[in-house]
Amino acid sequence: MKSYMAKKGELVAKWHLVDATDKVLGRMATRIATILMGKHRPEYTPHVDCGDFVIVTNAARIKVTGANKPMQRIYESYSHYPGGRKVRTLEQMLQRHPDRVIREAVRRMLPKTKLGHQMLTKLKVYAESDHPHQAQQPQPLEI
Repeated sequence: MKSYMAKKGELVAKWHLVDATDKVLGRMATRIATILMGKHRPEYTPHVDCGDFVIVTNAARIKVTGANKPMQRIYESYSHYPGGRKVRTLEQMLQRHPDRVIREAVRRMLPKTKLGHQMLTKLKVYAESDHPHQAQQPQPLEI
């Protein structure tokens, strides 16, 4: 008996809606990464993008555990110019770009390949509760 291997275009992607209000960042990110990779499906195939779309709303209202974590966790970027290193704390990122906090947490849990980049494009993150994907009829996902 042969094993089933999904082929590109054979699977239909579903849309899931996640409300991030009072959800712990790391636990939510692992569940989202699993759905983006498609590991929640019985027809999961490692070399095919068989994951679903995920819409995350209320990204500004996430929770992190630990008393000092908003000040200790840092996000670094470097422009490759002298003195071009920028360091921001989690607290600063949540004030300016709360969607990037969730996107970075999920990105670091996905494969570091072209396929992982393709999976990340299926993640849509919004700071507030409104989003432009009502036509896709996303199913609420409890995390």
